[in-house]
Amino acid sequence: MPRDIPPLAEVRRITEKKRDAWWTVMLVDPVATPLVRWIAKYTRATPNQLTWGAFLVGLGSAACFAQGDWRWLLLGAVLYHVSFIFDCMDGKLARLTGTGSVFGAWLDFVFDRIRVLVCSVALMGGQYARTDDVLYLWLALAVASLDALRYIDSLEIFKIRHGMRKQIKARMRAARKAENQAELAFMEDLLRENPEADLETDRDTVAPLEPVAPLETAPAASAMEATPATSVTPAASSLETTSAAPATAPALSATSALDGASVPGTAAATGAATDAPAPASAPARRRTAVVDLHQEFRRRFPWWVRCRNFLLRHRIRAHLISGIEFQMGVFIIGPAVDAVVATTVVSGVLLLIFELAIIYKLLLSTRDFTRTINSFETAAAPVNS
Repeated sequence: MPRDIPPLAEVRRITEKKRDAWWTVMLVDPVATPLVRWIAKYTRATPNQLTWGAFLVGLGSAACFAQGDWRWLLLGAVLYHVSFIFDCMDGKLARLTGTGSVFGAWLDFVFDRIRVLVCSVALMGGQYARTDDVLYLWLALAVASLDALRYIDSLEIFKIRHGMRKQIKARMRAARKAENQAELAFMEDLLRENPEADLETDRDTVAPLEPVAPLETAPAASAMEATPATSVTPAASSLETTSAAPATAPALSATSALDGASVPGTAAATGAATDAPAPASAPARRRTAVVDLHQEFRRRFPWWVRCRNFLLRHRIRAHLISGIEFQMGVFIIGPAVDAVVATTVVSGVLLLIFELAIIYKLLLSTRDFTRTINSFETAAAPVNS
């Protein structure tokens, strides 16, 4: 008996990520999402079964690659794309039916890594057996190493960013506990919740930055605002990427949510609500403090922000060459056009360029983090004196 599954438009909203790889958005989601809806409605398949299916089809792709002939390479490329579609469908099915599990996530990750390793050995090994060119052996090692580097690097960067956010939240909690400080949100979370927000055109919805001060009565709050600008405040809006804000400005600001998006722990920003004057006897509540750990990167590369906004409006993440696109270049485009060496080299170089860009962005983010931490100490100095 068919299960009650929402219409396709609602299934897309539930299962498709707000930001995803361009290959997935353009070449996978249009096929995978309707298939997931059909599977959820008419079968009892589980996400783990789809994960196993993706893995087995991937092994079939490797078997085709090992033959070396172009016709087998073309078939292997088709099977690899089918394998990747199944690989995306398991997560979509888990989100649609609520049947995801921690073990399923682990299984998906491990099978992905095994599939890449086996396919790289099979593809380059088949070409080596056909040509006796030792270059293919080095390419097999390079593909496996770059795939491992990409995922190890992404894990470490995630851990560092998580640690920075954890420290900032701890400082804010301590300040709020001592002085009833404002709530905290991160700019990247607001943009993730509202991917269609344009940092250029939506900056008018963002209130000018204020010192993040303790909650006081209205007269006391006015006195606090009259203190020198050594507290936690940058010179201009962190979202206004085209402005010439000094590089030493801290990344902590008090601002409303983008485009009316709600901030965890706070009400949705309405603009007028935050501008209403507080009664003299009531606390003058501050707007949510928003931490932007990519402020310096946006200031240095305002053109990239415009490109990012364009991509996000089409659900495409700004990281254009990630592990997914690298795999598609090596295992689909290269075999399909019978240019394994050229596409592997180009895909590897592009992956390294984007990885270096991410590392540089992380470096700038750590500087924003340092300024944010120092701004807490600067803001606490007048209170303790």
